[in-house]
Amino acid sequence: MLNSKGFDEWAAGYDASVRHSHDAGEYPFAGYDAVLSLIEARVNSRPGADVLDLGFGTGMLTARLYAAGHPVAGVDFSQNMLDAARTKMPCAELYLYDFTRGLPPALEGRTFDFIISTYAFHHVPDAGKPAFLLELSRRLSPGGECLIGDVAFETQAELDACHAAAGTAWDCGEDYAVAQLLAGALPSLRLSFARLSHCAGVLAIGRHDSPQPV
Repeated sequence: MLNSKGFDEWAAGYDASVRHSHDAGEYPFAGYDAVLSLIEARVNSRPGADVLDLGFGTGMLTARLYAAGHPVAGVDFSQNMLDAARTKMPCAELYLYDFTRGLPPALEGRTFDFIISTYAFHHVPDAGKPAFLLELSRRLSPGGECLIGDVAFETQAELDACHAAAGTAWDCGEDYAVAQLLAGALPSLRLSFARLSHCAGVLAIGRHDSPQPV
């Protein structure tokens, strides 16, 4: 799994490499457009909803939400990725920070209508995923929702099958989410999963004590 320096080096070619994998229908980015479109539509169903994006990268999704009029805050640990995103979103709140260690102090006490993340949740170790999602749920405004798109699976069997098919292309340094395991570990949260390709999907997380988004 790449560190911040690796993502700095990848920033210039990131969008093109994602497109190549997506268009070929290959792991890890098969279904990428569908992942982004689902999250974009969900956020846009609430005009003016404020958004926190964790691991926004070059801003491929975040910039679309920004252009649609959503107040946007974002966190990424790559300076070059942040710089690329800044050109698309000059007035967004963008913070250089490793979100797997928590949120930056500047966001202390803030809540959001949507907390989103695309192709970054795998940086959170499996053992830390339940606590991480629980903490994010506390940062949601009433009726808010976390939307996490990534290489992700409904069951462990689906993950194992994808691993076998990917062969040596599989990144053993990344921890991919399994919805059934997370749901079992988080009974206090409302969790659903939309499978969008053989290797990708969107986790939607909310609180049981909060109204469901319309």
